[in-house]
Amino acid sequence: MQKVIYKSQAGEYAEYLEDRMISYIKEGQIETFEGFMEFDLMAFDWYDIRSDDTEVSQILIYIDREDFFVLCEDSRSYEHVKGYIKDGHSNERALYFFFVELIKNDMGRLDKLEAKITETEDAALNASQMSYLEDIREYRKELFRIKRYYEQLAVIFDNLTANDNDLFSKQGVRYFSILGNRVDRLYTSVLNLRDYVTQMREACQSQIDLEQNIIMRTFTVIAAVFLPLTLIVGWYGMNFKYMPELTWEYGYPAVILLSVAVCVGLLIWFKRKKWF
Repeated sequence: MQKVIYKSQAGEYAEYLEDRMISYIKEGQIETFEGFMEFDLMAFDWYDIRSDDTEVSQILIYIDREDFFVLCEDSRSYEHVKGYIKDGHSNERALYFFFVELIKNDMGRLDKLEAKITETEDAALNASQMSYLEDIREYRKELFRIKRYYEQLAVIFDNLTANDNDLFSKQGVRYFSILGNRVDRLYTSVLNLRDYVTQMREACQSQIDLEQNIIMRTFTVIAAVFLPLTLIVGWYGMNFKYMPELTWEYGYPAVILLSVAVCVGLLIWFKRKKWF
């Protein structure tokens, strides 16, 4: 029998499934791949990279020489994969075509994601860097989920290719090897995108740090300009009896000119040093 069912329906097909399979499902002890003499049991967290939905759902695969079952955790995964099982194929061919459909056009989706990331990078160069850090964090989270998804598929294909229980023919093993290579390429593309996003994040953070340094330098220049004026005001206020304007009619204007000269002189000096 070949069928796509809900994981909760496993008990209804107990006559086709090994007792250990039912027990593992009830106890939640499913590993990515478990090979037995009579059957193989696979499990992975399916992530639909063609959708904006970021939720993952577990898919279990049971296959022996007579039966092939795909057990879905929820309705979303069930509706997605129920059409992947084609009538008239042997179990190994049905398993092959299931995985073919599962990763079909994934590379195109990754290309679109890369283009989207590139557009974000270009936009970040012409706007506030801080506003794009959240987008970059979301890209990192999505790429992490996709990476975990392909890692699980890679483990499955490695074990299918090993075929330790001789459940598949040599031709079937060759087909699974081809799919395994395809998943490896997808996995490598995801790693490259992760590196790209990491570099983009570091560049944005460096730009933010640079902008903050410029702001701090501006405040430092302002403080440096007003520090001598504070000193002049302090001296001026502590010696009331000897204030210049009390004995010299141009004393007050002279203090003003001195303050202006100090400000202008400092600004010219800072400009030459390229501090602003």
